[in-house]
Amino acid sequence: MDLRALEEAMEQFVTAKGWYNPGSPRPQTPRNLAISLVLEAAEVLELFQWKEVADREALAGELADVMLYLLQLARLHGIDLGEAVMAKLAQNYQREWP
Repeated sequence: MDLRALEEAMEQFVTAKGWYNPGSPRPQTPRNLAISLVLEAAEVLELFQWKEVADREALAGELADVMLYLLQLARLHGIDLGEAVMAKLAQNYQREWP
């Protein structure tokens, strides 16, 4: 599945839940999405708290949550994540780390 299909699926879900509507209890603002992204990333960390290996199914679910918020945040800002990732990789090839 490509990123566009994932973005569209996320958009359909959020629209179906009414979260773009005025007065929504879960307003999909960039600020709220950024906060949610970090909170979900923390839940990934929590799976590794006190152990080296996380439950695979739980990890998959939390990583999906992170990706969904990331996709939505990028979409609201008109950022093509595929292009952004490739551009960042190109930059990183030029970098040197100590």
